[in-house]
Amino acid sequence: MLFNSFEFLYFFLVVTTCYFVLPHKLRWMLLLVSSCYFYMAFVPVYILILFGTIIIDYMAGICIEKKITAQKQQQARFFLIVSLIANIGILAVFKYYNFFIDNTHVLFQSLGMPVELPYLKILLPIGLSFHTFQAMSYTIEVYRGNQKAERHFGIYALYVMFYPQLVAGPIERPQQMLHQFYEKKTFDYDGVKKGLLLMLFGFFKKVVIADRLGTITDLVFDHPQDYPASSLILAAVCFSFQIYCDFSGYTDIAIGSARVMGFKLMENFNQPYHSRSIAEFWNRWHISLSGWFRDYLYIPLGGNRVALPKWCFNLTIVFLLSGLWHGANWTFIVWGLLHAFYMMTGKLSEKWRNKMASFILPRAWMMNSMNVALTFFLVTIAWIFFRANNLNDALYFIAHMFKYDVTVKLPGGLVYILLSLGLVLVLELIQLLQNRVDLYAWLNKQHLIVRWMTYYAIIAAIIYFGEFDEVQFVYFQF
Repeated sequence: MLFNSFEFLYFFLVVTTCYFVLPHKLRWMLLLVSSCYFYMAFVPVYILILFGTIIIDYMAGICIEKKITAQKQQQARFFLIVSLIANIGILAVFKYYNFFIDNTHVLFQSLGMPVELPYLKILLPIGLSFHTFQAMSYTIEVYRGNQKAERHFGIYALYVMFYPQLVAGPIERPQQMLHQFYEKKTFDYDGVKKGLLLMLFGFFKKVVIADRLGTITDLVFDHPQDYPASSLILAAVCFSFQIYCDFSGYTDIAIGSARVMGFKLMENFNQPYHSRSIAEFWNRWHISLSGWFRDYLYIPLGGNRVALPKWCFNLTIVFLLSGLWHGANWTFIVWGLLHAFYMMTGKLSEKWRNKMASFILPRAWMMNSMNVALTFFLVTIAWIFFRANNLNDALYFIAHMFKYDVTVKLPGGLVYILLSLGLVLVLELIQLLQNRVDLYAWLNKQHLIVRWMTYYAIIAAIIYFGEFDEVQFVYFQF
């Protein structure tokens, strides 16, 4: 069940209405059953896998807490390891087994020792990486003593399966989420209105901008050899905004649908393309995932409180695993390692760059503008590996996009391209305004007619400019 489908709208209206009608003590059950139905709308049998990990982590959490209370740290660590192995093992089998087999075949063939290992003919459970990481954060936090083990099995299952953020995040921590399922939520008109507006903006990002840009990027990225340099550059820029609008659009719908019922999910994006460095970009992009890697991997490895070589090693490991988290393909691995290279190069050249920049660009706004443009350029180059079907296509793409070529070929047609880029410009203007004023608060102060005209204008834009082919969200594949 895709967020950008009429089926989801019916589902959301029914679930939300029933949620406020039912007494508080039955609401968790409604949400759990609804989340199961939502998940089973994709591949029903895979819910058994999800239930299996939920049972393991639920029991592991209780065992960890008991052993820590009894000061049996080693035994507590054993149950934590069991939980982590169960989660990572399932992720490895479904997501990385065939990738491992592919590369094993290549390795042995290069050594003149051809082998034939069996492939698994299975589909990747939707959102597996997201709810696996959320489940692991629970047992880790219980082990660290930051979270009490959840005794209510239904509530814990709901923490993992809560439908708004089940398949593509945000990846919540138990401290921020579990207690909310116990709180009695009352109908809050302002919260409902804010949630619905956020959902509306998410739909606008997804069906009006992301799916429209996707038409252009699909044409070029699937056949890069058929297009000149100008089209390659256009497609690269379009994909940068496509993936942002697609993923942040999903997040807006997730946060908005939860907020309508009174739940607060963490913000996952903060205008990442306004970043002035790659480090800042990762503080603004997919915040829940970057925070997960920071707290559970980067800092335990020593973070930046180590010697420079060790810091470079830590950074490489984090971004290597971040690339693998996104997909079992060398393109994702290169994408992650490229960001690690950006971060290391940025730190090593920081003093030299600042001196040069202050000499060439004496005004602060000039330096900021240049840094934003450079960061966007570097991120866009990395996105090429993320989107390309394979490494050969990505390398061809980059090698030819900077070649001088007077040939013009417009994927989708001139009008379609201008409209798509015009909508991106509208989005950027809205985000620039958000830096100056709280648009929601400003809208609330306006006359009733102005408010409803704004609502109808957004709905009309979605209906008139939207692409309603129910295109799957990019991050659903992870």
